[in-house]
Amino acid sequence: MINGKRIVITGASSGIGSRIAWHVAENGGFPILIARSRDKLEKITEGIRQNHSLNADYYVCDVGNEKEWQGTMNQIVEDFGQIHVLINNAGFGLFQPVSDMKLTEFEDMYRVNVYALIQASQIFASHMAEFGEGHIMNIASQAGKMATPKAAGYAATKHAVVGFTHGLRMEVEQQGVFVTAVNLGPVKTNFFETADPSGGYAKSVDRYMLDADKVAQKIVQKIYRPVREINLPLWMELGSRIHKLFPHLVEKVLKGQFRKK
Repeated sequence: MINGKRIVITGASSGIGSRIAWHVAENGGFPILIARSRDKLEKITEGIRQNHSLNADYYVCDVGNEKEWQGTMNQIVEDFGQIHVLINNAGFGLFQPVSDMKLTEFEDMYRVNVYALIQASQIFASHMAEFGEGHIMNIASQAGKMATPKAAGYAATKHAVVGFTHGLRMEVEQQGVFVTAVNLGPVKTNFFETADPSGGYAKSVDRYMLDADKVAQKIVQKIYRPVREINLPLWMELGSRIHKLFPHLVEKVLKGQFRKK
């Protein structure tokens, strides 16, 4: 399904993003990596070039900077012409009580997790519609379905991503463009180094964490398929569905688990 497809991946210098790039290349696609770290991007793209017959490319960009991100996207389209897939993976979280957070910290999360994603989706959805085909995959979170203590700000950004993704999907589906929300539970990446520098939360959920490579593999398998959502792990998705029906009961039963952050 992705052989020869040009696939833009944000947040591609580590974690899920870097593994998606590898699996895209392994399946014959052309990954175009976006991140802030030139050194990491060079290392990943060089590794792909040495291990796969197809090439890879990268652009150094802070997607949280509106003008810089706009310029980078314009350059990508100019350099490559048709872009088939956009994977909005860039994002970060801060696990703190609302009362302890500065307004600028909320703004920073929204700038990367939401506004950069919307900006890219606007540009590439229109671009893909011109060609009558394409796929936008937005990496959201199970936190976008069920908020927990110390993650109110992060959950708010991911609720925004989920809502935006489904609205956009219905707008562009008649134009041949697929849009998918990817809702993940905790994944073993460096995400928690920023979200919770103490390491306490990552340690408490370590046995439940998803493997980044396996997650990336499942995402790549769904490229160019009209999938509304990808939800991992299944038990957490079932939990969020039960929470919708019985919110008070679930919050009471899982109170201890929710407060492990």
